[in-house]
Amino acid sequence: MFDKIITYSVRNKFVIGMLVLALIGWGSYSLTQLPIDAIPDVTDNQVQVITNSPNLTAQEIEKFITSPVELALQNLPNVVQLRSISRFGFSMVTVVFEDDMGTYLPRELVAQQLKKAETEIPNGLGTPEMTPISSGLGEIYQYTLSVKKGFEDKYDAMKLREIQDWIVKRQLSGIKGVVE
Repeated sequence: MFDKIITYSVRNKFVIGMLVLALIGWGSYSLTQLPIDAIPDVTDNQVQVITNSPNLTAQEIEKFITSPVELALQNLPNVVQLRSISRFGFSMVTVVFEDDMGTYLPRELVAQQLKKAETEIPNGLGTPEMTPISSGLGEIYQYTLSVKKGFEDKYDAMKLREIQDWIVKRQLSGIKGVVE
């Protein structure tokens, strides 16, 4: 069979050349129609819940905020994974759903359960909120402002907080893609 194809190709160079050009043309057209992304989003279908409570330690955050939120969200349908982070003044619970759930149904389910979780969190300790719709490529960055050696007497904690609130925060909020 291969001998016949090779024999035909050698005898009919023009036809084979036209087929090759047609194949190149079709491939070039297909290439222009592909959606190309520099970093393809291969993350899970997830919803993140964040609660800020600046006066609590990590252990108190875990006890009073993270645990009630996790308990409220653990029995949602089609949940693949539930994970959390509790830090000083900050709680983040991530619920990963099956891929076929879509974007809005998981958010609706989480929103319903957050109402239940809010009743379990003591008053004044914080309110859990869903993060905006984003991919897992979005990150939560935490940073600190520190003083170089030799300038410790010039910048105290109050001065650093003032720099954070009036300079750094305003500059970061002007960057495209930064939510808050």
